[in-house]
This record gives sequence, C-alpha cells and structure tokens, in this order.
Amino acid sequence: MMPPFAAQSCRVKDQLPLPRAGEGRGEGWRMAQTVSTRAATLPSPPPSPTSGRGGQYRHAFQVQMRWVHNRVLPCLLLLLTLITAPAGLQAQTPDKTVATEAVLRPFAAVPGPPAPPWVPLRLPRQTKPVTQFEVVDIDGRRALRVEADHSYGNVLHPLHMADSGAAPGTLSWQWKVQQLNEAADLQQRSGDDTTLKVCTLWDEPLDDVPFAERQLLRLAGARAGEPLPTATVCYVWDARLPVGRELDSPFTHRLRYIVLRQGAFSSWRSEKRDIGADFLRLFGGEVHQQLPPLIGVAVGADADNTQGHSLGYVSTLILTP
Repeated sequence: MMPPFAAQSCRVKDQLPLPRAGEGRGEGWRMAQTVSTRAATLPSPPPSPTSGRGGQYRHAFQVQMRWVHNRVLPCLLLLLTLITAPAGLQAQTPDKTVATEAVLRPFAAVPGPPAPPWVPLRLPRQTKPVTQFEVVDIDGRRALRVEADHSYGNVLHPLHMADSGAAPGTLSWQWKVQQLNEAADLQQRSGDDTTLKVCTLWDEPLDDVPFAERQLLRLAGARAGEPLPTATVCYVWDARLPVGRELDSPFTHRLRYIVLRQGAFSSWRSEKRDIGADFLRLFGGEVHQQLPPLIGVAVGADADNTQGHSLGYVSTLILTP
C-alpha cells in the first residue's frame, strides 16, 4: 500500500530515470516531480506472519521517506532557486523599496555587466555554460544584451513589497530578438528553453499552495532554514507558440508562462503589463484573488535543454504604481 503523501505528492504521467549528481535543471525537476511514481513502483516485501499489512505500510513509507530526504530534497532546493527569488537574496536590498517608478533600478549606468541591485542567478555549482548578460548601447538606447548558448542563467532585481494585497502596478519594457532558439518548445521538458523572458516573482502564502506542492515546499524550506517564495510568472518571446498562449512549465506548476511575442522581428517591441491582473489570472484560484507581495523581477534566457543558441535585448524596464 502506498502512503497517502506519495499518492498526492506530484502530478506526473510517465516514469523517468533518476538523475546523476550535478545534472541540470530538467533532470532535477524530473526527480522532484516523480516522488509518487517512484513510491508506487517500490517493491513491497511479502507480509510476514507477524508484520501483516501494517508492516508493509511502514516499510514502504520508510523507504519513500529515505528517498525523499536523500535524493529529492537536495534537488528541489537547488531548483527552487531557478524559478524564484531565494529569500536570502532579499537581504541584499538594505532598504524597503517603495512602489514608485524608480522601484526598478537601471541595469547599469555605463556599458558592462549589470550593476547592483541586479544579481546573477544560476545553478549551484553550475558546470554548464552560463547565459551572458551585458549592458550595451544599441540603436540609440541602453539595453541588456542576453545571449544563451547551450546555457542557463538569469539576472534578478530583488524587491520588498511589504503590503500583501496592494496592487504592484504596471511593468513595461522594450525588447527585441536577434536570434531565436528554433528548437525550444515550452510544452515539452526536452524543449523547455526561452529565447528571452521577463519574470515577476511572488511570495504566495504557503497555505494557499496546493497540498502536494505545499508539502514539498515545506520540506525544502525546513532543509534551507528559511521560507522559500512560491510563484513565478514569466513573459516570454517564443519561436512557435501563438501570442497570448498561457501554460505551466512542464517541470513545475509553480512557474507559468505567458507568450507575448512569436517569431523574429528586426525592430523593438514595447510591452506594458498589469502584473497583478496577470498573476491573479494564472494563480488566482489558489490565493482567492488576493495578491501576495511581489519580491523580484528577473530577466533571462536559457538553451541548456535544447543545446541551442539565442540572442536578444531588453531595455527600459520600469515598474509604475
């Protein structure tokens, strides 16, 4: 008999191999989201005359918990840093940020690497290539150049929005793509790469997260020694999906995509999003239409799953009340 925790833990449809230590993002989410599948396939010993059904239950539960502790939790902790702003990063912003037009600082005052409070996010002990971010002058404007080449990486601006329920305002920016990752397919784990993305990161109350994901987040938070933010919305520029398409990441329901642009353009495109309305449309059923605090904005691109290449630019990223 499978323990109830395993039966409710993760929504998976297929059996996947266990990743090896040091493997990347996709392999990790396969591990984190196959707890129930693995538990369901654990061999149960034949009942002994003394143990009976209760002994089988205890054995299966103990085996599953050892597997969760030793294999799932380290991977889950690693991967939560990829889609959310770790709570520790908020400490890098010394003062509480007021939701004004200057809430997001420019990528940098001069060409070069992004300047604080922008910080890089990557895999712990990452061995694969890192997506390259550089502030450049192009087309008469200052922009963040984002190039992914078989790589993974993001840059994050931590925020501190103390008041839950307060509308965070409108996020606007300009962007263009010089080279699309044609192999990317956000509907498939093997193709889950983004040519260019701008993401909002939210501290959804843990009690609002669905039961299975909440249990994994609690376990991970206990292991990390601090609470972990829980929801991310990414606006993406995609090679194939139609504009307006909304979908979950194939690796986790805690990350959801909105496709804003499709295909290549030679000129800049402008975006303006009511990020609170977007969050409530995607996660509102969990939070009962109550906005959680916004804790960060990130820009990124990745090509590690497809082993592809992309190049794009983001400029004039502004958060207004």
